[in-house]
Amino acid sequence: MTKGLFVVAAAMLAASPSLQAKSSQSDLKWGPAPPALPAGAQMAVVSGDPTKAGMFTVQVKFPADYAVPAHWHPTDEKLTILSGKLGYGMSSKLDKAKAKTLTAGQHVVMKAKMNHWVFAETPVEFQLNARGPFQVTYVDPKDDPRKK
Repeated sequence: MTKGLFVVAAAMLAASPSLQAKSSQSDLKWGPAPPALPAGAQMAVVSGDPTKAGMFTVQVKFPADYAVPAHWHPTDEKLTILSGKLGYGMSSKLDKAKAKTLTAGQHVVMKAKMNHWVFAETPVEFQLNARGPFQVTYVDPKDDPRKK
């Protein structure tokens, strides 16, 4: 009997973090993405602080017909698609004809200082894991929405 209670208690403890994660996902506070991204994207912080040194996780929503021109970051970033499709490429200019596509459950790592771009033809939601502070440097400064 005692062994059975121990197994049940252990199972409950093991399940607890995943239950908390699901609970916190529904409690995310969505708002406009930082001004370094073109207007229209939404973002919610899952953990950490993207403005400070250290690891962080955010979830991002792009509306249909949304694009982030060629840019790079000073640290690696991992994008995991939660829903929808995301087009991306590793080059100095956005070229949809040469894009690769990610769908729900797939991920890609954009290496530090590697030029890349992303776009969504339909709404997409993804999770981004990286080391802060989060910074975006556009290959062509004219593409930087902070300068418009």
